Amino acid sequence: MGFSTDAIHKGQEADPATGAIIVPIYQTSTFVQEELGKHKGYEYARTSNPTRTALEKNLACLERGEFGYAFASGMAAINALMTLFKAGDHVVAGHDLYGGTFRLFERVLKDFGLTFSYADTTRPEEIKKAIRPETRLIYIETPTNPLMHITDIEAVSPLAEQAGIRMAVDNTFMSPYLQRPLELGADFVVHSTTKYLNGHSDGVGGAVILRDAALAERLKFIQNAAGAVLGPFDSWLVLRGVKTLALRMERHCQNGLAIAQYLQRHPKVKKVYYPGLASHPQHQLAQKQMRGYGGMLSFETGSLGSAKAVLKSVRLCSLAESLGGVETLISHPATMTHASVPPEQRQRLGITDGLVRISAGIEDVEDLIADLDQALAKIRP
Repeated sequence: MGFSTDAIHKGQEADPATGAIIVPIYQTSTFVQEELGKHKGYEYARTSNPTRTALEKNLACLERGEFGYAFASGMAAINALMTLFKAGDHVVAGHDLYGGTFRLFERVLKDFGLTFSYADTTRPEEIKKAIRPETRLIYIETPTNPLMHITDIEAVSPLAEQAGIRMAVDNTFMSPYLQRPLELGADFVVHSTTKYLNGHSDGVGGAVILRDAALAERLKFIQNAAGAVLGPFDSWLVLRGVKTLALRMERHCQNGLAIAQYLQRHPKVKKVYYPGLASHPQHQLAQKQMRGYGGMLSFETGSLGSAKAVLKSVRLCSLAESLGGVETLISHPATMTHASVPPEQRQRLGITDGLVRISAGIEDVEDLIADLDQALAKIRP
């Protein structure tokens, strides 16, 4: 089946009890059993819930995986994934991860004996150098947040296979509509379902999708044992959002490219980070690996004062953390999404005080550009 057909139908069959075409919100904590040891497939909602099961089947299909597990947030999903590993194991991760992931790795998981090395994953040779005998996982984001660096998943996959280790890809920025890492050699795909999968800024969640049955069994055990599961209503919200994912992503891509092209021409913008621009150093890789360029972009204003002037002056774009909703959000990575990254490391990566990030929504792009135009006019020479 095609992507949109799967998005609308897979796991979302009509309710057998009533014929309802939309999966019901099974807002229940427990399930009545017919007799001791005999039930209808559900016992307790932490272990499984029909609404969450529908979502997990849907996401597994869209990512071309076999198993999917939904969690209370994207960070809960990443934490569950990392729980597959043990003290003494080593992880090679991207050097410019989302600040929340970096914080989890450095300030939580290190205390439990995991060790981390950070490499420029756009350069496979740097990953190869970082692999040790105790390495068990390569963890990457592509594109990265907020500088939009792209890792060649197909080039990294053989490195993991040769070393006998696993590879995980955070696919939140792209969604399975634009990029499917499992088909390119990844072992795990991670999502913050809060973002494009939900698409409406009204729910928080996360997911891990994979193909390996033994690892899936262990991850399901962790999901139940630790209990950071996605609730039925939030599961339903993501199921609702996924139905229009293909349509929304097309518009996000159109608006993202138009805004990036506008910003690239603007005299007060120093640099634009967007893989759809020919000036992006990995533009050709983006064309090969991704179905579209997405709605995420960043641009350099040159100073904190200039960034503040823009962020204070926008009227249609909303100053807020998060991304992937139908409305356009604008943010300041250095003090918002990446505040937990040490200042000297932010500077080294290029996450400057003048950097502004945009999650292009699906509004009329002419209105978005007009809003940015009047805001950029507030930057003093």
